[in-house]
Amino acid sequence: MSQARTRSVFDDLTELVATLPWWAGVGLAIGTYVVLGTFAEPGQTSQTIRPADAVFRGFATAGRYLVPFICLLGAALSVWRRTQRRNLARKVTKSGTAHALNGMSWREFEMLVGEAFRLQDFRVVETGGGGADGGVDLKLTRRGETFLVQCKHWKAFKVGVSVVRELYGVMAANGAAGGFVVTSGRFTDEAKSFAKGRNLRLIDGPRLEGMLEQVRSEKPTVDGGQPPPRDAKSPAGSPPCPTCGAAMTLRIAKRGAMAGSKFWGCSTYPVCRGTRPLTQTAP
Repeated sequence: MSQARTRSVFDDLTELVATLPWWAGVGLAIGTYVVLGTFAEPGQTSQTIRPADAVFRGFATAGRYLVPFICLLGAALSVWRRTQRRNLARKVTKSGTAHALNGMSWREFEMLVGEAFRLQDFRVVETGGGGADGGVDLKLTRRGETFLVQCKHWKAFKVGVSVVRELYGVMAANGAAGGFVVTSGRFTDEAKSFAKGRNLRLIDGPRLEGMLEQVRSEKPTVDGGQPPPRDAKSPAGSPPCPTCGAAMTLRIAKRGAMAGSKFWGCSTYPVCRGTRPLTQTAP
């Protein structure tokens, strides 16, 4: 989804720190300043310093200030991006219409998708994709498993089966546990048929908005406490997911002490793993 461009080592290091929480970047800045400072301090007299030691000390002296600066810059970028993502997510959930998704740039859409997965306790890394029309845009990790995400910010067209096949092949090549294709539009019937029965989830605009309902739950009084719209495929009387607010579907436990019994499971699984006992129904 994203566009490739030439990057410097400075950019790469800053981006690497920016993927961490802001406090981790600040901690790295302090730690590298202290550690490099010990090497920058002269430990021998000028008559006994070897040329290699002098060169190393010169790099340590310069790095003592440059590396912490990069870490602090990355920490600041992490804070800015987190604020931007949260504001973007709140804007979409507040509007509750597809116009909010269609009106944003591909970069904003990618950030929004990443925030949606962060709300589901995934660790998200923006990989940059492989060009405007393909490539993996996000890499997710949770509980030791890796998931790949491809974003398609298409305003008018349906996402076809070729896109889904492409991601499935990348998943197999990288040994990913699962994958997601996310679009602001819709998917063709062929794409849905191909994904059915595979560890591949298709998330369209309405389902993405459902994932972002967790943002609205932070301020339940703003919108009158109304529950999110239900999935048309969910049975009548199904309760909202306690984790993300999406509609739930009936499932049967396949293992454990409750094997064979029915329960409510989130319709966005494995994006969200929220469950409810079967006795709980919609209010």
